Amino acid sequence: MKGLVGLRHLVAVGLAAALVGGAARAQDGVASFYKGRTLTIVVGSSPGGGYDLYSRLLGRFLGRHVPGNPTTLVQNMPGAASNVAAAYVYNVAPKDGSVMGAIFMGAVVEPLFGEARRSTHDTAKFNYIGNANSDAYVCLVRTDAGVNSLGDLFTREIVMGASAEGASTRDFPSLLKNLLGVKFKIVAGYPGTREINLAMEKGEVQGACGETWSSVAATYPAWFRDKLVKPLVQESNVGYPELDRMGVPLSKEFAKTAEQKQILDLVYSQTTFGRPYVVAPGVPAEQVEALRKAFMAAMTDPDLVAEAKRINLDIAPIPGEELQTLIARLYATPQDVVDKAKAALVYKP
Repeated sequence: MKGLVGLRHLVAVGLAAALVGGAARAQDGVASFYKGRTLTIVVGSSPGGGYDLYSRLLGRFLGRHVPGNPTTLVQNMPGAASNVAAAYVYNVAPKDGSVMGAIFMGAVVEPLFGEARRSTHDTAKFNYIGNANSDAYVCLVRTDAGVNSLGDLFTREIVMGASAEGASTRDFPSLLKNLLGVKFKIVAGYPGTREINLAMEKGEVQGACGETWSSVAATYPAWFRDKLVKPLVQESNVGYPELDRMGVPLSKEFAKTAEQKQILDLVYSQTTFGRPYVVAPGVPAEQVEALRKAFMAAMTDPDLVAEAKRINLDIAPIPGEELQTLIARLYATPQDVVDKAKAALVYKP
């Protein structure tokens, strides 16, 4: 019996040593791959917007946490609500972990809420590296628009700037227009939030929805300090503390039926992963694991956190494994609820 116990002990020790050795060899292989390479983050928006701001901050710190310490390059590839960037990462970029995409949350749910035939990629099959923060999305209006509440817009029309179908700036105001009856005239086609906000400053449009509070508050602090622009309503399932203190209501408070609230809850569930980072399916598991660990290490790096605080950016990262599970759960939503949400996102001039 003692001999059997000793044999089992030796086998256990041998297996543990083999696992440790295998992990070390995998780590060495990942470091060898990334050493001297460039890790490119492809941002699906134009320069100057929130996605660009977060990605450039991440790009400054990510390489120090990836084995082999690659140089990190941030490249903008705007178009089709970041579906151009998503398609590039999925179909064209090397499948070796050297290219990572920063895509809109709308691109993640495009096959769910949009027309699947438009996509050349399946976002459910991406390897999710992590999410930078769960942001609060808002509708903003110029204070000279004469609008005090979302309720005012059931009888009065204002002009809202938007980008492309699939982007929150186009889909979220369409949702409120179709589902609740808010009188938005949506002018779409702006490349990104930077251009929409410039149009708001010039008076070309009176407001915009689907903008992230953290990035707009960080980029345009004078708007709110000088009372030129104000947040009208929160487009999220849960109130954001700062906006709650300001008395900004949730849009679902204006819902008239339980079904309307259910549809709003489903569409806004994507705001949990407001800034996802992905690599293509087919990237080796070792690279995916290394990038996930490096992402979380970078997003909790004291230097990054201090810089984010200095420029007023919220950091609340979600690990890649958890994000992958969240998205799989979203894609398991009953089809009848999905169909109603999809219909509510179609803009009807």
